[in-house]
Amino acid sequence: MAWIILGIAVFTEISWALSLKWASTAGNWMVSIVPIVLSFVNMGLLALAMRGIPAGTAYAVWTGLGAVGVIIGGAVLFGDKVSGVQALFLALIVIGVVGAKLTSAS
Repeated sequence: MAWIILGIAVFTEISWALSLKWASTAGNWMVSIVPIVLSFVNMGLLALAMRGIPAGTAYAVWTGLGAVGVIIGGAVLFGDKVSGVQALFLALIVIGVVGAKLTSAS
């Protein structure tokens, strides 16, 4: 169950980071509420996941997949450019996250 919660936390992390960019371009102060709310939800889910997953593993998965998701989301939603070299290093992050999951004690 902790891994499912961590997966939701990763999705929330990606949504939070992308909502920051969205809020900065929307020009409406009420839009700024979205990243604030997502921040609290995000931290709560990560803390909950860490009850069943070692902190280092949970944090590595959360930040690694979060970074990959934000880069992909930025490219899709905002037209951010991703080079071939960046894509290679993103693949290495995913490989590292899978390795962390496979070798985790939980």
